Amino acid sequence: MILPYRILERKRAGLRLSEAEIRAVARGAADGSWSEGQLGAFLMAAAIRGLDGEETRALTLGMLESGERWELARDVPGVCDKHSTGGVGDKVSLVLAPLLASCGVPVAMLAGRGLGHTAGTIDKLEVIPGMDLEFDRARCVELLHRCGMALGGATAAIAPADRRLYALRDVTATVDSLPLITGSILSKKLATGAAAVIFDVKTGNGAFLAERESTEELAHLLVDTARALGTAAGAVLTDMSQPLGHWVGHAAELMESIDCLEGKGPADLVEVTLVLCEEVARLAGHAVTRVDLERALAEGRAREQLDRWAVLQGADPAWLRAPCFDLAPVERPVHAARAGRLAHVETRQLGLLLVEAGAGRSHPGGDLDHGVSLRVHARLGQDVAAGEELARLYLRRDDDALAARCAACFTVADEATAPLMILERI
Repeated sequence: MILPYRILERKRAGLRLSEAEIRAVARGAADGSWSEGQLGAFLMAAAIRGLDGEETRALTLGMLESGERWELARDVPGVCDKHSTGGVGDKVSLVLAPLLASCGVPVAMLAGRGLGHTAGTIDKLEVIPGMDLEFDRARCVELLHRCGMALGGATAAIAPADRRLYALRDVTATVDSLPLITGSILSKKLATGAAAVIFDVKTGNGAFLAERESTEELAHLLVDTARALGTAAGAVLTDMSQPLGHWVGHAAELMESIDCLEGKGPADLVEVTLVLCEEVARLAGHAVTRVDLERALAEGRAREQLDRWAVLQGADPAWLRAPCFDLAPVERPVHAARAGRLAHVETRQLGLLLVEAGAGRSHPGGDLDHGVSLRVHARLGQDVAAGEELARLYLRRDDDALAARCAACFTVADEATAPLMILERI
């Protein structure tokens, strides 16, 4: 038996831990034999001293093996998965899964709820009346066989060691440790056993990691660690210096996703989704081209796929035939203070303001207002006139102060350029 004290002593001194020592930490987190104080000490030592590639792989594997492993690719060859590091208006999962499935590429995703300045896929799907987003492995495989896609919430049986460590990272100021982020993401993602996984790693002021250098490092860690553990993986670095698409807010983002599946989506959302679809299909060995994907959108097959899947997971068929999106009733426009070009958007702050207005959670389990929304009209680099409407808030109650703070998030200058959406493929 390896004593926790010895492991903590070695990592505090900056020594490299063996695979057995790292996996003892994960085992202790899962079975309760390590106290919160000991786990917190490990997290702090790991954040300060760092974990190398082998230590990161060992930690990921230890957390992965602490719970169920579904090995979906054994029953559904070529099944794909996708993970995003999160951003404001990021609704790609809602489009990607039915789009791929409509082209014969099976997709299984365990998604999460929103916390902080980003909204969660599960919260958005719950706008659809009747949706049942809980399933186990058997139900997931059944859905994949029946309609080619399954999307639901992460179960308590998957990576219990990560659940305990994740809860401690926030209170120990170790949230931004890249090896710890990598282990947390992969221990849940790889547990489903997809044939391939693609990571949408976002950078810019609305992303979890704003700096390009940190974003690239995380992307490489995710891909290298996943491959070392036997899963085909790739990453795409995408821009999050402004909201993705035109809409932010749960009901509004579902509305925009359905528009996209009907071939009427905004250019930036469509581009990011198509690139991620292309990459993960290739990784999993599917002969699906961009033309195939674009045709599925234009012909409405991707929207039909969403309906087939949603009904199987409990959605109200009548609502799907005539969707109703109840946006908050108080509308507050945001106008340009001067003529010029839109040069900067405080994207993270916009997300936090919507949380404050009720569209997000300040703590796990908090209530949500699905109708609180923001529609962004102007894009970075676009010419705007003085007084032109840049965006529009949809609030549950009038709030002059919040509307003013929202307006302050948009900066117009003499010169500005539009950012690239796709920054790098790894």
